[in-house]
Amino acid sequence: MTDTAIHARGLTKRFGTLVAVNAVTLDVPRACVYGFLGPNGSGKSTTIRMLCGLLTPTEGDIEVLGLHIPQQAEQLKRRIGYMTQKFSLFDDLSVRQNLEFLATVQGLSRQREKSRVAELLKRYHLDDRQEQLAGTLSGGQKQRLALAGATVHDPELLLLDEPTSAVDPESRRDFWEKLFELADTGTTILVSTHYMDEAERCHRLAILDRGNLVADGTPKELTGELEGRTFLVRANSPRAARDALADAPGVLSVAQIGNELRVLMRDNRATVDTLRSRLASAGLEGDTEAVSPSLEDVFVVATHQQQQREEQAA
Repeated sequence: MTDTAIHARGLTKRFGTLVAVNAVTLDVPRACVYGFLGPNGSGKSTTIRMLCGLLTPTEGDIEVLGLHIPQQAEQLKRRIGYMTQKFSLFDDLSVRQNLEFLATVQGLSRQREKSRVAELLKRYHLDDRQEQLAGTLSGGQKQRLALAGATVHDPELLLLDEPTSAVDPESRRDFWEKLFELADTGTTILVSTHYMDEAERCHRLAILDRGNLVADGTPKELTGELEGRTFLVRANSPRAARDALADAPGVLSVAQIGNELRVLMRDNRATVDTLRSRLASAGLEGDTEAVSPSLEDVFVVATHQQQQREEQAA
């Protein structure tokens, strides 16, 4: 057994003239929470569906848990769990009946089914809801039930496609605690998201933009590459300060956050004095300080570089 759960090279998917995924290469370590970050339409769902054998790639090689996909997709089914953003269990069955049905589908023995369902009801705080119809659960409860169902057969690999898009912040936080519990027991987790705070939680992260893999690494590695390029500006007139800085040489982006501005530079040659001088030339005063880069900064830089590459290739 290798230390890599997913190994993909040159993964490409075309739908007619549309290139949904373009030559993506990635390695997902075992027992790792690996995040896919990107906006809607970036290729996250398409990539996940190819990795689990639901879609056949146009080009590229995929190996998942030592199996070649899609050729050995049938053998992979019993070793993975898959959870989509849309609740996909049976609304007119109870919580317990849903789990019992999935346990049967996954081939668990009657004795193992009974103990496993009881274990999952307790772990995901559903034991007091086990006779309730799944369709009447709250969003957070449905999410916990879906995760319990995806793991009923104790899969080696769990694929989650934007699983927290329809739940409240507290439910999202609790959901992520469950993911780390699974990773601690050896489960590999690939989770797609468009939430920056969730991406920061991942052990490792890939950023997709319009089908292209534009960044890959740990959150610390990715933000570390932008050290010295991010600044915070506090000004009495934040909109005027934004206008003064947005077109300044070397500035890549300016984002207003409340009464503050977050300034991202194209390189690390700028200083606090550089920005203060720019504000002063516009007749403005502002308190400026260097701050640590964030994953949002990484995302802005990565997508900007991809856009430049596409423009140069056109």
